[in-house]
Amino acid sequence: MRVPVPHPRPGIIGENRTMLTPHYCVFPAEGIMDSVLPGWPGCVIRFQTSPAMGARFAQALLIVPPGAGTDAPVDNGLEHFFYVQKGSLTVKVGGRETALPPGGYVYVPAGTPFTLNNMGGEEARALWVKRPYQPAPGVPAPGVILGHRDDAPREDNGPRWRYFLLGNKAMSMDFEMNIMCYAPGAHFWCIETHIMEHGMVMLQGQALQLLGRDWHELWEGDFVWMGPYVPQQIYAVGNVDVEYMLYKDVNRDVTFG
Repeated sequence: MRVPVPHPRPGIIGENRTMLTPHYCVFPAEGIMDSVLPGWPGCVIRFQTSPAMGARFAQALLIVPPGAGTDAPVDNGLEHFFYVQKGSLTVKVGGRETALPPGGYVYVPAGTPFTLNNMGGEEARALWVKRPYQPAPGVPAPGVILGHRDDAPREDNGPRWRYFLLGNKAMSMDFEMNIMCYAPGAHFWCIETHIMEHGMVMLQGQALQLLGRDWHELWEGDFVWMGPYVPQQIYAVGNVDVEYMLYKDVNRDVTFG
């Protein structure tokens, strides 16, 4: 029996929220294809950005079925950050074994071996950031950091608030990870233009994001890369609070050459 092939819905040609420029991108989750990697048997990695795009870091969605994960300690000289969105992942690092539930996270310093496995019975998903560590003269390198968003420091500013997961005013860190939150109708108070680079994942809600001279509609699951100095501003729309995970490089001087 011939199985009918589903047809695109009428009008789908040309309807596209995806955008890639030399300075920013907007990638809906459904368009990011699967990758598989040596050392991660059974896992799916959906790379959202990397140096191939022009970013100075890599970010991905890591999908780990039950029983899957690393098959040996990972020690590639990079620093890593994992934030669990779904299920549970067990990390072994620095002589400790810790189960990370949804909202749990771990920072692994550069040069520190680790394993990450799904010991539970349901699929686990995590946001994954990795990059070379940039040391600072006279500043000790950071150690392993484990935490949960419910225990993270919170800063409130009326209809806007944020959770500081990693790197808040810690000079040893060369990047921060924050969860930014906006009540419906709230917006950032100015159009930002700064040296920091961003990787942004919409955790929930809908928003309008100014990038350069254009506005883009963002939905849950979308990824946005913002290179240095890209004009940017965000408005929360819809009926629920907007939450997004935000990567930002910090605490290091400019480089030349």
